[in-house]
Amino acid sequence: MAAANWIDLLDPTPEQLEEHKPPGLDPAVERLLARPSTGEPEPRPRLLVVGKYVVGALLVPVLVHAERRVYYQELELILNTEVLITVRKTPPNGEAFDLTDVLDMPREAHSTGFLAYRILDAIAEEYLDLIDGIDEEIDELDDHVEDWSADRVRMRISHVRHDLLNIRRTLSPTRDAVREIVDNRVEVEGEEVFEHRVELALGIVYDKLLRASEGLDYTRDLLGGVRDYAVAKIANDQNEVTKRLTVAATLLLFPTFVVGVYGQNFHHIPELSWRYGYAYAWAVIVVATIVQLVYYRRKRWI
Repeated sequence: MAAANWIDLLDPTPEQLEEHKPPGLDPAVERLLARPSTGEPEPRPRLLVVGKYVVGALLVPVLVHAERRVYYQELELILNTEVLITVRKTPPNGEAFDLTDVLDMPREAHSTGFLAYRILDAIAEEYLDLIDGIDEEIDELDDHVEDWSADRVRMRISHVRHDLLNIRRTLSPTRDAVREIVDNRVEVEGEEVFEHRVELALGIVYDKLLRASEGLDYTRDLLGGVRDYAVAKIANDQNEVTKRLTVAATLLLFPTFVVGVYGQNFHHIPELSWRYGYAYAWAVIVVATIVQLVYYRRKRWI
């Protein structure tokens, strides 16, 4: 087997793209290659047969723990049985997808389809690592629900949920693209770009992406559990505030009643002319307040 002809371009200029583009390339593919990376989950990942080539547009989400953000590495590939061209784009405030392990691999005994498999396998591993990273963020969030403010918890839950939705938007079509190769539905003008051994190997890649999808569902359930707990905590805190307000209101209710009784403008109230009437009213108020405080304390309301 002849050595695979692999051309890897990192943030190429228009001149470099023009120099290395294969003949007969569709203009739409040329525009895709020239499009700068935005770091957002676009374009939608796909793997298509366009003319004489298999063309792939792939995205790999990257979690930056320190900044609490996810950005997307963009990778385009063009291949047939003779040549493989990869175009890596560096997203704003991010890094380009690292293909060092694949680039350092000896190519003498490998086809372009096998090299494409190694790239897809590296992407699948990145998805698995990403899901583990998101799980760690959710674990951290779960650990701090009690001591972080409600606004901070709500914002973190919202950000993680938004990230999970975008990851699903890239993971599902990537998995479907690999499935098409596994099912032997990718063929260029009668030529088998992905030989049988590569299709078998891509079955493992598909299983990894499938496992990542299942892990994403589990991660979403974990986030839902943290969200439910945070909502329950907020409701419980509100109940505690309401309980204390109720205690304060009831403590003032009886003194208000006593003062209201003796504040009436009637001449025939016996205690008004009693020498110890004032002290008596205060004693009744103090005793009633102490009884209420003891009761609430035993109920653990205060």
